[in-house]
Amino acid sequence: MAELKIKPLADRVVVEPAPAEERTASGIIIPDTAKEKPQRGTVVAVGTGKKDEPMTVKVGDAVLYGKYAGTEITIDGKEYLIMRESDIFAIL
Repeated sequence: MAELKIKPLADRVVVEPAPAEERTASGIIIPDTAKEKPQRGTVVAVGTGKKDEPMTVKVGDAVLYGKYAGTEITIDGKEYLIMRESDIFAIL
């Protein structure tokens, strides 16, 4: 995993979303228009936290987040999400 040239501020994190499912469990191919947005990913950058709230996630953590969490950003042609740590539900 290459290091990103971005440093999130305060309690924000940058997450690389997991790829969307390509097939159903029974093997049916899912078209791009019907793919669910992934709700899991890997933390690739973290901010320093807030004064009284240190960060609990770290780079490399696999996480679950809300379906509409974060803002999509593109860095070096690759899609990422930037979100507040509070948008993360769990570390896997």
